[in-house]
Amino acid sequence: MRFSLLLSLILLILSACASEEMEITTAGDTEQWVELFNGENLDGWDLKIRGYELNENFGNTFRVEDGLMKVRYDEYDTFDEKFGHIFYEEPFSYYRLIVEYRFVGEQVENGPGWAFMNNGIMFHSQSAESMETDQDFPDSIEFQLLGGDGENERSNGSICTPGTHVVVAGELRTEHCINSGGPTHHGDQWVTAELVAYGDEMIQHILNGEVVFEYTNPQLEDGTPLTGGYIALQSESHPTDIRSVRILNLEGCMDEDASNFKSYYVQDNPDDCVYD
Repeated sequence: MRFSLLLSLILLILSACASEEMEITTAGDTEQWVELFNGENLDGWDLKIRGYELNENFGNTFRVEDGLMKVRYDEYDTFDEKFGHIFYEEPFSYYRLIVEYRFVGEQVENGPGWAFMNNGIMFHSQSAESMETDQDFPDSIEFQLLGGDGENERSNGSICTPGTHVVVAGELRTEHCINSGGPTHHGDQWVTAELVAYGDEMIQHILNGEVVFEYTNPQLEDGTPLTGGYIALQSESHPTDIRSVRILNLEGCMDEDASNFKSYYVQDNPDDCVYD
């Protein structure tokens, strides 16, 4: 009996040591996702609506209600090409971004036909403050978010390129929009859109866990590489709800001797390293 008790204690101690060692060896694998939208207000975001100055929120277009970021047009008489964008204040280069969204209600009067159930994640973008007053869209890459009309197929997750180009399957593509062949999402269902960006090396569009589009070498129209930039969400005339905008930075300290080393980083930034 005493031997069995002693053996049990030894095994318990060994198990505890193993668990502690496991925690130590896997600490660098713990993904540190950051929620960019706090569910209470628009702190940390700048907005730009065509025809208005920076952070002039015409018609209360961007608002927070019931814990959701909402894009609304109930205070508009007519849309009149008042395209808008709400930008997170910090730029990123290597990252994963997840946006949970849905389309609701009816499109505002005089909204463009192509903008029916249409929004987008703009990334590798110029800043909000650098946009001209009457500029429609920032120079950026767009992960297009489209909803279906309940009957017809409408490919989601395509790409549009205001002021930019990309390379698809080794070919430079200069048309404004390229169809992803992604699925159709009808009605007001919640959809999870994930963007994977490795600087200008590789971009993926993912919808509900399915990769629908991949390309490389995002660049300005003059050929300047786009290795990073700001992230923005659109207001293009159809009401939209957004319940989460979270990011996993993939750039940081890749030195295993540093206390803030993460094994999932894909881009090293030695200046970020912290040594205890």
